[in-house]
Amino acid sequence: MNDTSQTPVAAPAPAAAGGAASDAPAAPDPTSGTAGGELYRRHALPVRVMHWVNVVALTLMLLSGLCIFNSHPALYWGQSSYSGRPAWLEIGATQAADGRIRGYTRVFGHTFDTTGVLGVSTDAGQMYVQGFPSWLTLPSHQWLAMARAWHFFFAWVFLINGLGYVGYTIGSRHLARDLWPTRPDLRGIGRSVLDHLRFRHAAGDAAKRYNVLQKFAYLVVVFVLLPLIVLMGLGLSPRLDTLFGGWVSLFGGRQSARSIHFIVAWTLVAFVLVHVFEVIVTGLWNNLRSMVTGRYRVPQEAVHN
Repeated sequence: MNDTSQTPVAAPAPAAAGGAASDAPAAPDPTSGTAGGELYRRHALPVRVMHWVNVVALTLMLLSGLCIFNSHPALYWGQSSYSGRPAWLEIGATQAADGRIRGYTRVFGHTFDTTGVLGVSTDAGQMYVQGFPSWLTLPSHQWLAMARAWHFFFAWVFLINGLGYVGYTIGSRHLARDLWPTRPDLRGIGRSVLDHLRFRHAAGDAAKRYNVLQKFAYLVVVFVLLPLIVLMGLGLSPRLDTLFGGWVSLFGGRQSARSIHFIVAWTLVAFVLVHVFEVIVTGLWNNLRSMVTGRYRVPQEAVHN
């Protein structure tokens, strides 16, 4: 969740992010990879706070969700797992001919040996059977009640924080001004794709705006994936399904909702990995500083001979 709509500043403030800016040229910052570029206020305080709340909430929801998944490490389509149809995804363990326990992952009927990673993992030098390994779950070993408590608590934190972000985005016109693609954006999709594949990143004034791929990514994440994962999570609650009966069937049933919840969660993980990669390759310190203090040094355009 980024906000590039803040007021440009000609030079860095002497101390805190909220200090007054000078009219002198920006001093080179050798650690940013963008020495001599214009420094400006990129992220508003509400966006920065909600961004870091999301980082914590989504991380703990993922770890606790994987622990919940380990209580029954298989996914199905339909209303019930007792329909007789095999799971489309299953993580488990089996005893090999040599007597050793081997971990496996079965996807759409294709089985892969994943010993040491999924199904069977090593903890403190000992092998143990568990879907996802202990270092990737919260709690580390099977404790369904505690995992559900962690998951539901941070799910509510995430939901309230997300609603606050959507309200701020619409109310501040950040959505209409910065996130909604314009006609020039749409005409430049091909060029933007090529620039990303060639690791060409925006500089100068262009670095102050989202490119079209960023806009589409943020819109899909904020208004499609995140609401969908929340909705599917609610669909897994028998109490809510009883209170508002029938709507889960629109998605194929409770097991389908569980599968969609799982798929969307890993889609969000993929988005975060790409996001972090882009943060690193475009200047880790510069990007991190902008999300902590709000101030971002604009990369200068390269001079071609």
